[in-house]
Amino acid sequence: MAAVPLGSFLVDSPSARRDLARARAALDAGELTDAAGHLATALAHAPTLPETHELLSRLAARAGGALDLFPLEPHPPVGRIVARAHLLAAAGRPEDGLPLLVAASGQTPAADWAGVPWVQEPALGARIEPGLLARTVMRLCTTVGDPAPAESVNALRPYLAVVRHAVAAHGEHAMLLGAGSALARRLGEVRLAVDWAARGSRSQPSKLGEIWLGYAYRSAGRMPEALAALRRAVAYDPDDLSVYADVAATLADLGRLDEALRWTELALERDPAFDCVVHTAHRLRYRADGDVAHLVALADFIRDHPDDAHEHTDLEECCRNTPWLGGLPAGPSPAAGRAPVNAEPSADAVRRLLRIASTSWPHPPAAYDRALGLVLVEPWELLAMLAHPAVAETGEPAGIEVWACLGLLHHGTDEPWLDSSRRRLLLGLIEGDVDRVTQAALFALVTYAWVDPDARDDVAAVVAGRLSEVASGPQARAVAELALAAPGLDRPTRELAAATIRVPAVPRQRGRGRSLLRWRRE
Repeated sequence: MAAVPLGSFLVDSPSARRDLARARAALDAGELTDAAGHLATALAHAPTLPETHELLSRLAARAGGALDLFPLEPHPPVGRIVARAHLLAAAGRPEDGLPLLVAASGQTPAADWAGVPWVQEPALGARIEPGLLARTVMRLCTTVGDPAPAESVNALRPYLAVVRHAVAAHGEHAMLLGAGSALARRLGEVRLAVDWAARGSRSQPSKLGEIWLGYAYRSAGRMPEALAALRRAVAYDPDDLSVYADVAATLADLGRLDEALRWTELALERDPAFDCVVHTAHRLRYRADGDVAHLVALADFIRDHPDDAHEHTDLEECCRNTPWLGGLPAGPSPAAGRAPVNAEPSADAVRRLLRIASTSWPHPPAAYDRALGLVLVEPWELLAMLAHPAVAETGEPAGIEVWACLGLLHHGTDEPWLDSSRRRLLLGLIEGDVDRVTQAALFALVTYAWVDPDARDDVAAVVAGRLSEVASGPQARAVAELALAAPGLDRPTRELAAATIRVPAVPRQRGRGRSLLRWRRE
């Protein structure tokens, strides 16, 4: 293996240093297998530490290349994958090593697996077969997100350098240009993404080329051009319903919502369960009228189709920053005015609650799932933590009451809902003046209605009744926000809740009892 300039490496790790020392001792003792194991672990901790690569070179010299010491049986450790990639490059086969680094980046995109000189050598881009590189880059794109997380961008840039060199060497290879555009888009190189996608679509017109071009235009904010490209993609393959969803989303971004909904309806006529279209259709319907029923229907679809081919974020995006759908409402909420309970929750119960407490969640079913760990906390302890100093004095962010009430949902789940102890406890908590505990208990009921269709009529009746009780008072807005998140409400109740939200809020009266926790966003 060629010597590596020290300036090329920046990452260090005490754990890697320890493993490196053990690898050096094993190598000196002739224990090559042990040395290989320690080197793989060191690479996993600090993939660009120069001493590790120098020792890997020594091992390769001692063991005839050392590839046999880093086998790729099913599910090998990531350090072994990376070590084998570097050894292949040292053996004059960098084109075989690059896909292994991509596999490592797919596991942990923020790690600097490719931050080594041989990856960015122009010779690699020139010698690697462009179709192979395109497939390798496409595999990488499927694992890193669009856009890539900010903390991953710098670690992934070496792969973009490989594509640049390959494009310079191989010219107008359509698949390479399209895959390179997809990677450039994910890394924030929007102009490059548009340029490469346009060149690829001109070089070899195709459905995939137009899709790549449409996505590149979308990232650049050039929505009319994106729409034109996606329409051309539909013309290539009218049976690909995923492109219909892309066209609909682009039309919606252009403000043409009615036309966007017609595209989803057209696709759903062909396949009512096509996941990309179902997600897009429910999102756009919610955008059109704000009725939470569309999001509940989407949550039901997700629950009934756990093996969808693609990962979707439509439900989370619709719920984000919306009171109760994606977290606690902004601004102060009525303080808890309940009498302290005498029971003392255990320290373990308090820790479990605080471990999951948060002021935000992706959507109500996700909040329900997050509270599952509280099945290990007894119901009486969850109730005790609603008003106990052991919780109030932690100084933790608001939301403790919400998670305690959500935790109650996971107890006695074998009991029919209408006769269940969890329902009875939560109904007891919503009585009296509206305060933080009341809101938390109402939200737990609303959340359960999201995850159990059989409970929806009952919960809708409870929420409607509570809203009717407070409709003319200063606490109406607090209940109305919860009502708008509840499944199954009749139209008059929804209209009452919406009208209450639109009316300027009356200053809330804080409860007379001691405040449990600050009610704020972090």
